[in-house]
Amino acid sequence: MLLRPRQKLFVERSLRALDEHGNALGVAPTSAGKTFMLSAVAGDMVGDSDAKACVLAHRDELTEQNRGKFARVNPGLSTSVVDAKEKSWRGQVTFAMVPTLTRAANLDALPALDLLVIDEAHHAAADSYRRIIDRALDRNPDCKVFGVTATPNRGDKKGLRPVFTNVSDQIRIGELIAAGHLVPPRTFVVDVGVQSDLGRVRKTVADFDMGEVDAIMNRAPVTDAVIEHWREKAGDRQTVVFCSTVDHARNVTDAFNAAEVPTGLIYGDMGETERKSVLADYSAGKLRVVVNVAVLTEGWDHPPTSCVVLLRPSSYKSTMMQMVGRGLRTVDPSEHPGVIKTDCIVLDFGTSTLLHGSLEQDVDLDGREGSGEAPTKECPDCEATVPLAVMECPLCGHLWERDDADGPCELSEFVMSEIDLLKRSSFRWCDLFGDDAALIANGFVAWGGVFFLNGRWYGIGGRQKERPRLLAAGERTVCLAAADDWLNTHESDESAHKTRRWLNQPPTQKQLQYLPAEYRQDFGLTRYQASALLSFRFNRKAIRSLVFGADNAADAIGRAA
Repeated sequence: MLLRPRQKLFVERSLRALDEHGNALGVAPTSAGKTFMLSAVAGDMVGDSDAKACVLAHRDELTEQNRGKFARVNPGLSTSVVDAKEKSWRGQVTFAMVPTLTRAANLDALPALDLLVIDEAHHAAADSYRRIIDRALDRNPDCKVFGVTATPNRGDKKGLRPVFTNVSDQIRIGELIAAGHLVPPRTFVVDVGVQSDLGRVRKTVADFDMGEVDAIMNRAPVTDAVIEHWREKAGDRQTVVFCSTVDHARNVTDAFNAAEVPTGLIYGDMGETERKSVLADYSAGKLRVVVNVAVLTEGWDHPPTSCVVLLRPSSYKSTMMQMVGRGLRTVDPSEHPGVIKTDCIVLDFGTSTLLHGSLEQDVDLDGREGSGEAPTKECPDCEATVPLAVMECPLCGHLWERDDADGPCELSEFVMSEIDLLKRSSFRWCDLFGDDAALIANGFVAWGGVFFLNGRWYGIGGRQKERPRLLAAGERTVCLAAADDWLNTHESDESAHKTRRWLNQPPTQKQLQYLPAEYRQDFGLTRYQASALLSFRFNRKAIRSLVFGADNAADAIGRAA
């Protein structure tokens, strides 16, 4: 497969840092494609040599996912697995479970490695990881250590500098939003009369004292006000709610259900079968809301979730980022038919947004987080104090207009730039009819297209001898990103022909034979434009069927909500 241009840059910078320092930490948020990037780094370093690499993960499902994605990036390299069921180092690259590998007998079997890759590298400061890292360096002092994480600043303030001396690259959330790989958050800080009390809650080593938070938030009038604000801002959206304690979560769940909003509860000590059942009902749309206590912050995603409710403060920005991040993923229409997602509403009834501001995080390898309150501004209509990034006042509804002269825009202000996306693509996009409502790019075996109909954009991808599929629906940027990723997945560097000379050659006679008469007289028509027009012409019925089918499904879901 072909990496996105930004992913290629991440890989190049990481390889350069590994060569220079012997270690490197790369920071990449959800939807950046960090597994593909770490696979490219490992593949480049192992290549056709006798070098051996190991990729660490802390959960079974991550080991399986990493191995599968590695094979897509490096189909010619052999792999093996070290986990509870199998312990093999035969492959050029071995995917290992940390809890398994850290046992003495398995550590003794660790061969000399040339590269150790750590997925979710914020765990690298833990004793179990350090034992593996130390053993790898003991076996081969020249072993390079590469880590990738979305949240490098740990909640326990343990720094990563003992493992990583440098940050090779950081892809920011704002980049992914502007490029259509995440949806933008719309943040509302809502004070239901408890904000001043929350501001006095003491901090513990791990976080704010959740017992004190419970005493403030776990009251019927507060919960009733939360549900009222939720109905007003996001009543038709699938929602994840983060609470302070299990008792708080139970009461919030009961209140939502009493208000006839189907709601499920997840907490740490509940049985695995029950937990899976609740999440399955939420995924199937049987539940509108899922309430949890410190369970769904990491390792869980349900892309149709388009509202996040914070009923607890967070003393660490990394925790806030994880909670809000549950709602930022884009939706694949083939997995969730009829779901149109253009943004994520964040309702903060605590103080996290006021404390931390935007979701962007500056990396500190020594474990320090910024101190002091995040910058705020005053609403000109009602004089409420709100975070600087908020663009709609939660109290009076005042809308701020973005001023380009103000410099870089805050996270919630991103104006998506399709021109940048088209320029960044490895493929040339053709405006089929000159009205900017239908664009297609072709590879050797696949094509991608974006089409505008009834006020909505649709991204569609196709392959030779296969029926096209709907990739995205909603904002143009998201649809362009999905179609471009489709091409990246099914094409290679050899077929990414954005600047090839033959693109500007005249069409062949065979191409002209299949085109309508008006195009045969167009002497400015190129071979590549003709190819794009033919992709549309041959797939027009299927494209129309997908677009109208998605439009009808979205209308049906809207009526049901």
